[in-house]
Amino acid sequence: MTPPTKSQDRFTEILDRLSEKSVADHYNPYTHFAWPDSLPDDAYWMSPSLLSIAGTEFENELTEQQKMALSKWESINFYSMNVHGIRELLNEVIDRVHTRGFEAASEFFHHFIGEENEHMWFFAEFCLRYGGKLYSTLRLEGESEKDPDIANLLVFSRILLFEELVDHFNTTMANDELLHETIREINRMHHRDESRHIAFGRELVSMLFDRVRPALSDEQLAEIEAYLKGYVAMILDSFCSPVVYRDAGLGDIVGLRGKVVNHPGRLAAAKRAVRKPMSFFVKQGIFSDDTIPAI
Repeated sequence: MTPPTKSQDRFTEILDRLSEKSVADHYNPYTHFAWPDSLPDDAYWMSPSLLSIAGTEFENELTEQQKMALSKWESINFYSMNVHGIRELLNEVIDRVHTRGFEAASEFFHHFIGEENEHMWFFAEFCLRYGGKLYSTLRLEGESEKDPDIANLLVFSRILLFEELVDHFNTTMANDELLHETIREINRMHHRDESRHIAFGRELVSMLFDRVRPALSDEQLAEIEAYLKGYVAMILDSFCSPVVYRDAGLGDIVGLRGKVVNHPGRLAAAKRAVRKPMSFFVKQGIFSDDTIPAI
């Protein structure tokens, strides 16, 4: 990979600032969080507006206790998605640290790797303590792109899209007084770290796209857009899980996932969840519009 065309000085300045912020904000997650023996079942574990049924008729048809049970298992599903997503994306970053073309970014990569490893730990800790398990997750076929510059763009675009979607959930739950303080603090601390990762990701994706754009055909650009939008759609669809509905005691509602997944209310909520990253990708010219395909 040859160096991107944008100002390397500006990029280096941003990286230095973010690295300094990582050092200043450092905390020990293994001692920071208070882990109560249990969390109350008669309370929300996820903000009601983030539940998969938000905006659908099931918001009014389910009892408060049913919605609280759903919030418990959808929170376990959300944190499980984080564990699996972080693990896969960490592997991609580790493959690139101290490699040609990423000399300037490698110091920040070390902060990124350390912080994401800690995030993976405390999300898994939450799931295992309070749910007794991690849910499995869907996986999108990895890009088989032979051009290393395009492969780098796809990898870091996926990281950015994932982080920005997760951050929408984090900021909502961190500020939700309905939730237990342990839940709010996990989301609060994750958001604090992710704000740096997102700032870095936006700069890097912009630079990587500037590097490859002149050589891309319209067909290649469309393929990149389709691949990344498919990734977004896969993550959003993973929030509507029949296994989660079963664990929440809603398994006797026939065809619940089918009724929820393509419901206009849920689709509107999903679009709000990815509004910021979709707007960024459209502004950069990577996406032609902000539509999300159905899976």
